[in-house]
Amino acid sequence: MDTTRTATSRNSRSDRLPTGVYLLGFCLFAMGSAEFLMAGVLPAVAGDLDVTLSSAGFLITAFALGVVVGGPPFAVLSLHWPRRTALVATQGVFAAALAAGLLGDYRVMLATRVVSGIAYAGFFAVASVTAIGLVTPDRNARASGVVVSGLSVAMVAGGPAGTLLSHFTDWRGGFWAVVALTVAGIAGCLLGLPPADPHTERTGGPSVARELATMRKPALWGVYGITILTTAAYMITFNYLAAMLADITALPEAWIPAVLALFGVGAFAGLSIGGRVSDRRPHLALLTGASATVLLSVVMVAAIHRAWAVVPTVFLSGVAAFVLNPAVYGRVFAIAAEAPTLAGATTVSAFQLGISVTPVLAAASLSQGAALTSVCLIGAALAAAAVPLVLLDRARQGHPAGPAAADAASATIRSAHGTPTARVDPEGAPR
Repeated sequence: MDTTRTATSRNSRSDRLPTGVYLLGFCLFAMGSAEFLMAGVLPAVAGDLDVTLSSAGFLITAFALGVVVGGPPFAVLSLHWPRRTALVATQGVFAAALAAGLLGDYRVMLATRVVSGIAYAGFFAVASVTAIGLVTPDRNARASGVVVSGLSVAMVAGGPAGTLLSHFTDWRGGFWAVVALTVAGIAGCLLGLPPADPHTERTGGPSVARELATMRKPALWGVYGITILTTAAYMITFNYLAAMLADITALPEAWIPAVLALFGVGAFAGLSIGGRVSDRRPHLALLTGASATVLLSVVMVAAIHRAWAVVPTVFLSGVAAFVLNPAVYGRVFAIAAEAPTLAGATTVSAFQLGISVTPVLAAASLSQGAALTSVCLIGAALAAAAVPLVLLDRARQGHPAGPAAADAASATIRSAHGTPTARVDPEGAPR
């Protein structure tokens, strides 16, 4: 009886992820909220800074530019830093830049938004590598999914909550809350993450040349193509969902945030499913997510006319969208095991690029007089375009990665960042 109870307890513990993984997800939530908050307070920002609405929109573009362009170079520069140091430094730069922008004029804020984007991308990349270094190889995609979930919470909760706070204070109130949460994240990283082992850092440190050489792999860029297409596919519908619910569904304004939140609930479910499936069968997750996004985007065109139909469609769309993310990270770290930091930063840039192209694609359709639901069809086309890339990646892989391949890739990542495999116990907690 005692033996059975002990075994059950051990299995229960081994299924849990280390606290540090969830801490990294919280930090990403705090920083990511600033990205989605700006859209909600843009008119107030334009009025207070005495600029046009289109000029204020460049503040969003500046952040995206920092993420897309600045993330990978920052990742290279921070390669020889201990991971905890890199995480604390990027959060510190992010918080300082955000605060400086709030205290300055439009030009200061424009410059600091670029700096914030660079720091955000750098944190995201190092956090992903740190998360998989804290767990056993069979839970890499699941750990990455938890970290990415911080971004989904920021999208569906952090941004709207910050907008609401700004409504009761002024537009800066929500951003000051982000600064405070980021500082709390810094304290959490200092207290909750183990410092790097200086000996292993010296003997098995990362190599810039090796990381750059690994980035030349065609398969890696195929996965980035999948990332850009699938991200744009679900984000173009989500970005215009509130407008469709108001104009087409005629949903009362008070209910629109609740429906949008359903997308976030679905996202959590998708991350959980994708994280568990992707460690063993990443292409199943990728094909399922992309195909379901195609189908649900088309269904949305009809469902948006009826509240009873659009509610489950929004939820399932969130599931389909975020089933993809752990699989993307799993493939990136499997292909680029010798370049995890730079590859991770470039993955963040790919996600951001997918988000950034959606306004351009939507404008190209809507400016020609197309119906608002045309954005859903664009999303379906983008997701469909990702399917051949998934099939090509599966063909390149040749066969599903078995446990030995996963162990080897994860061991390479750990040794490249000063975390020997022996320091991780079978339950995934650092010793």
